[in-house]
Amino acid sequence: MGKLLGAAIGLLVTRGPLGAVIGAIIGHAFDQQRQRRVPATDPAMAGAAEPGDAKAIAERFFHNTFQVMGHIAKADGRVSEAEIDAARTVMRELRLDGPQTDAAIAAFGRGKEPDFSLDAVILGLRKVCAGRPDLMLAFLEIQVRASLQGSDMRGASRQRLGRVATLFGIGTMEFAHLEAVLRLRAGQGTRGAAASAPNDPEKLANAYRVLEADPGASDDDVEKAYRRQLSRHHPDKLKANGLPESMLEHAKQRTQQIIEAWDIVQSRRQAKR
Repeated sequence: MGKLLGAAIGLLVTRGPLGAVIGAIIGHAFDQQRQRRVPATDPAMAGAAEPGDAKAIAERFFHNTFQVMGHIAKADGRVSEAEIDAARTVMRELRLDGPQTDAAIAAFGRGKEPDFSLDAVILGLRKVCAGRPDLMLAFLEIQVRASLQGSDMRGASRQRLGRVATLFGIGTMEFAHLEAVLRLRAGQGTRGAAASAPNDPEKLANAYRVLEADPGASDDDVEKAYRRQLSRHHPDKLKANGLPESMLEHAKQRTQQIIEAWDIVQSRRQAKR
């Protein structure tokens, strides 16, 4: 069951083989933990992890995911129905069974408690994820997705997410880019939808952020930015540079997002001519 859970976590993050690999590690460790009957909020877990230990990483990843989700939801002093629904959506997409759902709910509740230390949890997770920046980015992506659905990343929630990014060593530009990509993904799922959204100011702004282009730039400069991003994330180029096979699907997803952003920008510029 844990392996199925882990694969679902991976697919929730990347929708591809990379996510399944991440998830397989997480799921295996969750099975191991259930066999030992370790409580979801066991304080002993805090000192059990060692850098590079896949089982320790998996245990922390699962519980910290819902702890931090609860903490961010409570950032403004109360947890709204929308934020509860967002957490439930994550649990539903992961297809948690009864004990897994209980563990997730307990972790979510722990994150809401006044003595919960966000810094300590994230720094601990960063320690065990040393050398695995993809896992830290995946963790942040899950949090951003839940926060976008729950509160649109407003107010204190945004500040807490920014703190998570800072503690992970993820820069402001990379954080903004991640948000833009996730907003774009949530706003339209096909190129047809992308092309029909040029008059939406928020989607247009997100599209420019994905391309890392200035809205005031010339058509030629925006096209250069588009081609630069496409080249940077193209699966064939990344593979030639040593990207593992397991990560190629993630690169394909990012390439599609860049194309969708270009469609939005191009449609808007053509409409203004």
